[in-house]
Amino acid sequence: MRYVIVSVVHGEAGDFNNNLRKELFRKFKAKSSKLPAHFTIKAPFEYDDVITDLNNVLDEFIKVEKAEPFTIDRYDHFDDRVIFMKVNMSKEAKEVHDRLIDKMSEIPYVTFDRKDEKNKTFHVTLASKNLKSIYDKVWDYIHGYNCEFKCSFDNITIYKWEEGTWKLYKEFRLS
Repeated sequence: MRYVIVSVVHGEAGDFNNNLRKELFRKFKAKSSKLPAHFTIKAPFEYDDVITDLNNVLDEFIKVEKAEPFTIDRYDHFDDRVIFMKVNMSKEAKEVHDRLIDKMSEIPYVTFDRKDEKNKTFHVTLASKNLKSIYDKVWDYIHGYNCEFKCSFDNITIYKWEEGTWKLYKEFRLS
């Protein structure tokens, strides 16, 4: 089975991202993730057994941690490959994230690399597939929209790859 662990961005910022991604696809055929608006906690990984220990770690984690704020205040990009909304974690949200990485690292089949470890570039993707040839048009277009949001790191959500798409497996809510 293939899993991914994210924090879904809810509210105004999440709606904005989901709607703008649809618009970018309609106007430019710019593709993105099949997941709702999110920042990645653990990139997709394979594991063929039940993930009971991961569920248990996350159940325990949310009992002792609470939701913390972050902001989104501009657009950014990785070269001409990915355009995204820049996530600025508060000190408190970053500390919760880092403690989460430490706890999840105790599980043998959950390993982190440069793209998803503690010092990753937190971002909410707008366009990431077949972007190079239309990058300039998409980059110019998104700047017609204001990108300033107050958000909350309030969930840890696992999706499972099934039937050609990501399906919600379980959401863990931070209080």
